[in-house]
Amino acid sequence: MPETIVRPSALVLYKGQPAIVRSGGDKLEIALPDGRVVRVRPKDIAPLHPGPVASFQELQLAGGDVETAWELVAGGTIGLAELAELVYGQQSPAAFWAAWQLLEEGLHFYGSPETITARTPEELAQLRATREARAAEDQAWATFMHGVRRGEASTDPAHERYIRELTDLAYGRSDRSRVLRELGRAQSPEHAHALLLELGYWDEFVDPHPHRVDVSLSAPAVPLPPVPEETRLDLTYLPAFAIDDEDSTDPDDAVSLENGRLWVHVADVAAVVWPDSPADLEARDRGANLYLPEGTVSMLPEAATELLALGLAETSPALSFGIDVDDEGEIARITLVPSMVRATRLTYEQADSRLDESPFRELYELAQRRAALRLAQGGVAIDLPEVKMRVSGHDIQIKPLPSLRSRSLVSEAMLLAGEAAARLAIQHNIPVPFTVQEPPDMVQDELPDGIAGMFALRRTLKRSQQSSVPRPHSGLGLRAYVRVTSPLRRYLDLVAHQQLRAHVQDSTTLGTQAVLERVGAAEAVTGNIGYAERLARQHWTLVYLKHHPHWRGEGIVVEVRGDRATVLIPELAWEARVHLRGEMPLNRVVTVAVQGVDLPLLEAYFRLES
Repeated sequence: MPETIVRPSALVLYKGQPAIVRSGGDKLEIALPDGRVVRVRPKDIAPLHPGPVASFQELQLAGGDVETAWELVAGGTIGLAELAELVYGQQSPAAFWAAWQLLEEGLHFYGSPETITARTPEELAQLRATREARAAEDQAWATFMHGVRRGEASTDPAHERYIRELTDLAYGRSDRSRVLRELGRAQSPEHAHALLLELGYWDEFVDPHPHRVDVSLSAPAVPLPPVPEETRLDLTYLPAFAIDDEDSTDPDDAVSLENGRLWVHVADVAAVVWPDSPADLEARDRGANLYLPEGTVSMLPEAATELLALGLAETSPALSFGIDVDDEGEIARITLVPSMVRATRLTYEQADSRLDESPFRELYELAQRRAALRLAQGGVAIDLPEVKMRVSGHDIQIKPLPSLRSRSLVSEAMLLAGEAAARLAIQHNIPVPFTVQEPPDMVQDELPDGIAGMFALRRTLKRSQQSSVPRPHSGLGLRAYVRVTSPLRRYLDLVAHQQLRAHVQDSTTLGTQAVLERVGAAEAVTGNIGYAERLARQHWTLVYLKHHPHWRGEGIVVEVRGDRATVLIPELAWEARVHLRGEMPLNRVVTVAVQGVDLPLLEAYFRLES
């Protein structure tokens, strides 16, 4: 820096702000606008004007004609002194400081004090538009956040992107939100959900939870061929009954009885969905139907149900398992045939009312023999409360499922078909996905009695797995088992059907490796299906409680740990944690009342009634 600049009273730049030199030397002493005086090295400052400047008040300068100066230089270059002269008509310290600020602003001019370039008209117009847009954005953001802090929802279209960013996080489509960051809140789907509720953008009838899980929420749109013309065993003379819940829309199994032989008819989905077809690939990606209280998302296109579900048409194509069972409940003989059946749809309640008449009486007796055999072989019986939940608009219905004998009739028949399928696969060396389960570490004798015992027993059961090698299913008490009765609903049931059907028709079956690849693909998504369903049920249960803030009902104490107890509420199929005021035995029936709910966190708070 020239000697004249470092003299006392010179105007310099220090960290982007003006400074006045008080003394020179190896260390310069400079005064700053905030009143501080600091010592700096010469290289830490930049010269601006030799002065003299006595105070910062002298740097105040009004007026100036920036536009005219820019027009005179547009596209060319000048120095700082020339810019000061053109804009302010002088080369005083104040004019130099004002010119420097114009350069720093960067709108009309840019560069260094030695070489200042005036922007072209096109550059200036573009930069102005950019800055105006940025200013408008800053104003929109400030206005939006002012409303957020006041708890007010905005209807300004300019704010939609901020709301969309928040909803994307609540739905799990992104992992950050500028709004939450500005508020100092954790950037999580739960906090985004809570804020959307607080501001009124959402109400409780928005369920974001399935969106956060990697599952498809739209129906598949792939073509299906017609059911092929082929030889089928005509079983339409046999009364067949598709027994399911009242609101079931995809019945894929039915039962018949013929001279003591049990027939389990299953929708012949593999007749139109063959390996690696578009529908097969779509179902493989989905893994299973997604059952939400507000509706079902099928793994197969709607046409599959229309073509193949049992009891929707006068007659239906099926893959039928004919099973002879001896007096002890063991399988004596198995027949597997493509068939045509005539199924009548019944609810569980309707079937239960007919258990004293044939063939329901005989079917139920067979189910009892089978249940006794399975229990004798180590199977477990767990009968915990279940509910059926339906959501239509703002109407939420939660209905406990009664423990009907007809449910046992159907479940035992389906398990029998699964064991029969496993035996056929083993006998004929057909690669299929066997469902296996290791025995629990704790024996039932070590568990409490009653509902509390079943609750504890369920926790001891190990997760079932798919295997290419047949092994026992401990919980079912079966030496080998293959799920085959829900090919419209579960992909691995469909794979088993494809294999069994190919065997029956003397066609080539898939190899073990191909089956294992399908198992891996299905298992990669079915866990998400179950998780999404569980979250949705929790959400809608809490919405129900939110609309019944004075709800109270019966609960059963199933676990006690210190001064906290787990109470199973049959009416809601909900496990509530409550505080105890004294000792409480297991299986005690108590009255609980809801205290509140936290919808974003999926928490419900209950208290014991005295």
